[in-house]
Amino acid sequence: MPIYEYTCLDCKRRVSLLWRSFADAASRPAVCPRCGGTNLTRLISRVSVVRSEESRLDSLADPSNLDGLDENDPKSLARFMRKMANETGEDLGPEFTEVVERLEAGENPEDIERSMPELAGEGGDMAGDDFGVM
Repeated sequence: MPIYEYTCLDCKRRVSLLWRSFADAASRPAVCPRCGGTNLTRLISRVSVVRSEESRLDSLADPSNLDGLDENDPKSLARFMRKMANETGEDLGPEFTEVVERLEAGENPEDIERSMPELAGEGGDMAGDDFGVM
């Protein structure tokens, strides 16, 4: 069931019409639900696409997502982290929020890491140098 948006040239309002099918929308004239006018112009509407979690995560691995990322700029890192968090749809907790807010304020990532050793886990290095391999 498509929903099309129109501008009614009689009452100058923007209206949305729900059609039973694409064929129905193509064969019947659009009528303004506000004034009953038939002088409508169809608008180009935004499209929404439902994506699976797998598809969203695959897109995160796309190297083009790194465009504009400056690893030497804390604010750039914060924007990237927020974007990735929004894509996952998960609540990453208060520690994540604190790190991002501190990066947005321009704080050095190494200073944040030193002040929050609990984030590093047992290895003590958030950069991932210690993999526990002997």
